[in-house]
Parts: sequence; C-alpha cells; structure tokens
Amino acid sequence: MPLTPTLIGHYSQGDAQAVSRQNRLPVDATAPDTLLVAATIVDATANRDLLQSTSTELPTLDGCGQYRKLVWFYFRTDGDSTTYRVLARATDHNGAPLGTGWQELVADTLPGGANTWGRIEIPSAGDGYYDQYRIEVRRTAGSNYVLTSKIVGVR
Repeated sequence: MPLTPTLIGHYSQGDAQAVSRQNRLPVDATAPDTLLVAATIVDATANRDLLQSTSTELPTLDGCGQYRKLVWFYFRTDGDSTTYRVLARATDHNGAPLGTGWQELVADTLPGGANTWGRIEIPSAGDGYYDQYRIEVRRTAGSNYVLTSKIVGVR
C-alpha cells in the first residue's frame, strides 16, 4: 500500500499519491539553517574571526535576527590553548549597526584537545535574535592549527 502523510515527517500506510517532484515530502520549518562552514587557521593574531578577517567592524555572520540561538560545531586539529570571543549587535532596517562597537557575549578558552569535536551554543542561556555576530579565535600557546567550523541558526 502507498504511504499516507499523517503529520509532518511521519508517514503511515494508506492510499495517498506517491512522493514525486510535484508532491514533495513536507519540510520541517523548525529545522536549523546552516549559516557558515569554514576552515580557519588559528594563530596568535588578535581579532581574527572565523573568516580570517582582522577588521573588527566586519561581522562573521550577518542577517541572523530570525534565529533565537546559534550552535557552533567545530573540529580542532590541535589542542593548543585557544581563546575565543563571541560578539553581537543589532542593526537598523538598512543593516547599519544601531551603535558603535559590539556587545561581548562570551570570552573564554575553546574547549577540547587535539582531534576533538566541540559544540558551543550562542548565547549560552536565553535567546539571541541579534542581527550580526563576530566570532574571533586566537591561539595563546603552541603552534598554528586548523579549526573547522559549522554554525547553524535555530529559529
């Protein structure tokens, strides 16, 4: 028997049309959106973000106002001591920052050792809904290494 949609993402047996290009599977509107995938060389340079920019006014992520939380997944190829900062700000309807500078949400040491995965929620408590984020990483000891990141937005 063909499958009949009962709820979004759940199917049971019944007599419905087969899934085709015209009759697609339902999309879960609450699924997170991938906002960034990047490989960053972590070195001792101050103010370097995940996109390798040291221009402190440039955001790493823009247009994030619809997301209550960001989740940063990362993989470290080395365990040398690394600090990170997450900065955020709101913008006006034209995309210009509402004020000067950034609000610092967190400044801490990046968890994990060599060849480990990590996960950081932004913000760590409550909801965000900031328009722009800047995520900076800096090695404070040891050698340069590659940090691979994926950031998703959760509505």
